Amino acid sequence: MDIDKQLEILRNGRCLSERDTHLICEIAKDILIEEPNVVNVKTPVMVCGDIHGQYFDLLELFKCGGQLPEKKYIFNGDYVNRGYHSVETFQYLLCLKIKYPKDIILLRGNHESRPITQVYGLYDEVKKKFGNIYPWQYFCDVFEYLPLCALVDQKVFCVHGGLSPLINTIDQIRVIDRRTAKDNEGPMCDMLWSDPEQDLEGWAKNNRGAGVQFGKKVVDQFNHINELILIGRSHQLIMEGYRYEFKKQLVTVWSAPNYCYRCGNKGCIMILDENLEQSFLLFEESIDSNQVISNQGLLPYFL
Repeated sequence: MDIDKQLEILRNGRCLSERDTHLICEIAKDILIEEPNVVNVKTPVMVCGDIHGQYFDLLELFKCGGQLPEKKYIFNGDYVNRGYHSVETFQYLLCLKIKYPKDIILLRGNHESRPITQVYGLYDEVKKKFGNIYPWQYFCDVFEYLPLCALVDQKVFCVHGGLSPLINTIDQIRVIDRRTAKDNEGPMCDMLWSDPEQDLEGWAKNNRGAGVQFGKKVVDQFNHINELILIGRSHQLIMEGYRYEFKKQLVTVWSAPNYCYRCGNKGCIMILDENLEQSFLLFEESIDSNQVISNQGLLPYFL
């Protein structure tokens, strides 16, 4: 498969055909199955938060942060749903993963799930663009292969949502079977759904209906036991693009500017340099952000 050709099609604002979508999903699964639940990453690296189908803003992110392979990226999940272009967003990231497997790490978010994509946009978008749900099924198969977290220089822990009362050590994450674990309860669910709460010491119920809320003492203990200096997570809209909590032991990074085309927030990339020093690159939405593409009618199996 000519992956450069696929990337060019996408950069020109067109979807890949159903056949090519199937092909890239199969190739991506072969790459992802080799990655552990906890991917070890070396600095320097850029850490990105939620994208949510804002495809043109994803292109803007790479324009601002730098292109692969000159720059290396970790994405903390939530590639799909809510935005207009979940299909193109996930196709593009999978093509980059195929071309630069070691330079881009795609973690799983809570929206990379069959039931969630049926409610929040991807399923309907696929049906509208392809006339059937097969590409949705291909994407959902890939979701189950996505790793759960990344460990940068053994010191910075990247995850979509947060911590779990069932997980004390990073080693416990390594033994989860991510392809069969439930995404609505248990430790994997917690890592995808949980949120920090500034006014909390321990654990509390999460008002999202999944995962938990966790406080200062929990973060202190997890970072101490695992010899971490920082937890880098996403999952929550941050108007300024990023926010530190618990005396800078945790940071939330958000990468979908003007979320849902109406929130007016900044997009952000966290840069971790060779000394694990953190800096933040803020960016605005693309001028093309909310344009509707794929007006070419239903996409055929072959293009």
